[in-house]
Amino acid sequence: MILYDISMIETGLVKLKGQEKMALKLFYWELEQHLSSSGASVVAIDNKIEQAMDLVKSHLMYAVREEVEVLKEQIKELIERNTQLEQENNLLKNLASPEQLAQFQAQVQTSSPTSGAQPASLVAPTGPPPQSLPPSQGMGPPV
Repeated sequence: MILYDISMIETGLVKLKGQEKMALKLFYWELEQHLSSSGASVVAIDNKIEQAMDLVKSHLMYAVREEVEVLKEQIKELIERNTQLEQENNLLKNLASPEQLAQFQAQVQTSSPTSGAQPASLVAPTGPPPQSLPPSQGMGPPV
């Protein structure tokens, strides 16, 4: 069977009987409709995919923004905590006697550098620091 281009029929290059001509025109019309509708469905599918990708993108951006806000707050809290610990450390250094500082530095130097945390006894005295002692009570051997 030979298929003819509709233009060949219309220009008279191919002679068809009335029914054949009508059937062929109907065939081409149906084919055109199918191709155009499938093309439209491809475009519709592409549009749906693009919409879905935009939706995913907006959800991800929202989630990232929320996570950034949480992390900013955590950073702020950590900076505040670090400042507080530095102030406490400076206070303890100022209140410690030279002998205590020397003992502490010796313990720090002999402790393992691979251990992540140092014992609490190396960092701060266990009792409350003296507020203001007369010079005669603050110096000298411990009682």
